[in-house]
Amino acid sequence: MVDDDEDDILITKRAFERYEPKNTLYVVRDGDEALDFIYHRGDYKDKSIPAPRLIFLDINMPKMNGLEVLRRLKNDPEKRRIPVVILTTSRREQDKIEGYNLGVNSYIVKPVDFTKFMEAVSTINLYWSLNQLPD
Repeated sequence: MVDDDEDDILITKRAFERYEPKNTLYVVRDGDEALDFIYHRGDYKDKSIPAPRLIFLDINMPKMNGLEVLRRLKNDPEKRRIPVVILTTSRREQDKIEGYNLGVNSYIVKPVDFTKFMEAVSTINLYWSLNQLPD
């Protein structure tokens, strides 16, 4: 999960604990840190950290925004198949268009209601746990 909002991180962690206890949720708080995590750089040089099977990506973050992270991932032949779900507060049509033009798999506006947010995260996890990706 790439997000700088502590409340959203907490809700997502709770959803994972409740609905996806077998999956580990790794959290990074900005775009630079996300790329370090994905490419095992900096604080994430430890190769024992698994490659992400799904990325929840916020758009509005410090240092590097989510759309730039998405651009870099989808331009990398080794990383472009990692499913990316933009999970954001942005309802801007231009953000949606740019996200899909860059290859995002889903664009979801974060529900404001706690229960609906939990349900959204659970539904996203269920879908991607059933989806079959190539090796």
